[in-house]
Amino acid sequence: MRKVLLSVFFFLLLAFTCRAQELNCEVTINTEQLQQTADKRLFTDMRNQIFNYMNNTRWTNDVYKLEERINCKLFITITSMPEIGSYRANVQVISSRPVYGTSYETIVLSNIDKDWAFEFTNAQPLQYSENSFTSNLASLLSFYAYLIIGMDMDTFAEKGGSRAYDRAVDVMNNVVAQGQNNPGWKAFEGTRNRYWLVTNLQDPQLEPVRSALYTYHRTGMDVFATKPEDTRVNILNALRGIQQVSRLKPGTAIVRNFFEAKSGELVNVLRGAAPADKQAAFLLLSEIDPTNTTTYSGILK
Repeated sequence: MRKVLLSVFFFLLLAFTCRAQELNCEVTINTEQLQQTADKRLFTDMRNQIFNYMNNTRWTNDVYKLEERINCKLFITITSMPEIGSYRANVQVISSRPVYGTSYETIVLSNIDKDWAFEFTNAQPLQYSENSFTSNLASLLSFYAYLIIGMDMDTFAEKGGSRAYDRAVDVMNNVVAQGQNNPGWKAFEGTRNRYWLVTNLQDPQLEPVRSALYTYHRTGMDVFATKPEDTRVNILNALRGIQQVSRLKPGTAIVRNFFEAKSGELVNVLRGAAPADKQAAFLLLSEIDPTNTTTYSGILK
């Protein structure tokens, strides 16, 4: 009987450990820009709370294995402390996913958000609430958790991230409903802030960008190890979809975000194409992402 109970216990333990939360998130906090002297222990606690919040919250009802968790990073640079317990920060959010059949990880999201404003004290732990506002810091973290998950899902199934984007919008709406002056959540505050990132992803006119996320990754990068020419053809098709969006709505946040993540990788993948395709890729990329034209000239070498 004892052996049976032990067997059941270890089976349940194995089943539990094989299920994981969605994110594998690294958190780094830099305070070098702070003019004030601050207690380093406070920022250690801040980092630990953010780490636990991102990695221990169950964001969806989907079942993830440990090895399926989404690798992501938060680089938080504290820029000022307007008052005790109040902080301003620039934050870079990066997520990646593995390329099938390789050890390579491709960046999916790379975004620099300069509008983080939040309160934090050791005595008030971060709390997650699915349907209500608890704090701006919790909202910022929740928003990016859902954005990371949604964009990752879009790379595995066409428009697979829709539910996660809906949740990100819910987070945003809960913040705005508070009537507080928390920057980055409203349309009029900028053209590339959190509002525009998530509304771009839900805009029917911009759906070719989401389709491109799937084509680029699932039928492009994921077959590169065995069919590199198919990869290049499919990536060029994905870029043509983004070109349509760029011509319709130039300078959209999600298009800029795509190329911030992919410009270097595009050069590495497309420089192996046939000469005519290399020239076509260079001209296309120079049109839709002119700020990186010098980078894309590497395709022609």
